[in-house]
Amino acid sequence: MFPGKGGGKSPGVLINSTVYIFCSLVLISVLLLMLSSNSAMLNFKNAGMSIFLGARSGIYEISSFFSRTVLSISELSDLRREHSELLKQLERYDELERSNAEIIQENLRLREQLGFSRTLRYKRIPAQISGRDPDNLFSALLINKGSASGVKNNMVVVALQDGTQALVGKVIQTAMYESFVMPIFDNNSQVASRFNVSRYEGIVEGQGAAETPLIMRFVPKRARNEINIGDVIISSGMGGIFPPGINIGRISAINVIEYETTLEAEIVPMIDFSRLEYVFIIEAEEIEVLPDPVNIEEDELIPSIQEFSHD
Repeated sequence: MFPGKGGGKSPGVLINSTVYIFCSLVLISVLLLMLSSNSAMLNFKNAGMSIFLGARSGIYEISSFFSRTVLSISELSDLRREHSELLKQLERYDELERSNAEIIQENLRLREQLGFSRTLRYKRIPAQISGRDPDNLFSALLINKGSASGVKNNMVVVALQDGTQALVGKVIQTAMYESFVMPIFDNNSQVASRFNVSRYEGIVEGQGAAETPLIMRFVPKRARNEINIGDVIISSGMGGIFPPGINIGRISAINVIEYETTLEAEIVPMIDFSRLEYVFIIEAEEIEVLPDPVNIEEDELIPSIQEFSHD
């Protein structure tokens, strides 16, 4: 059988088929490669977009956190400042409340002193206790009025406490703006005195301390049945220094000594020297005993405060 004749395919046809198949495969490969490249680009773009958005979200959250933190710190600082200011205001209110209470108490005391002062029939100089001896070496009291206010040695000093007028002592030394007062509990103090009811007389002496009772000496023994615990002792006016009728104290004990012709009585002063603040220096003239406190009008208070201050 010869080539080119019969039923078989020619070589040209086979070559064309092979070329066609090769070109088709190349075309398919190129298409697949293009499709594969576009998908990779899309995936890269999507990945980049995801990273960018994630980073942007993270930065936003971090900046928001720091912003909220700074804002919270600022608010906390403001709250602390407001809290501190409120505490200061509360302290001021407490001080004002305490000052108000002290002013009210001083107001009442000055009203009482002024009421007493206006019952006196002689020259009186109001003063305030400005010093005491902290070691109790000397019992003298320092007052804030002196010779510039008319204070002289041996002038009598009285005071009012709880509605009762009583003897404090006498002036023993004066300066221009201050004076020393010897209280009745001083060892050197002697006051001619008598029982307010029975009228028996004696001499009241101090024992050196405000806490110890006064001693009334030279009381006749025959007075024993007429005097009692609680009797009031007043100044008798003998001796020319202390006016008569000034309250001194009350009898707390009566001591009878067998070999003595007189008896002794212990006296508790009517003035509580531990809380004595205001006094009056008076001339040695007639004194009026005040039985009850006197009510004073409110507008009369201001001059009394000035009177107790330095001139």
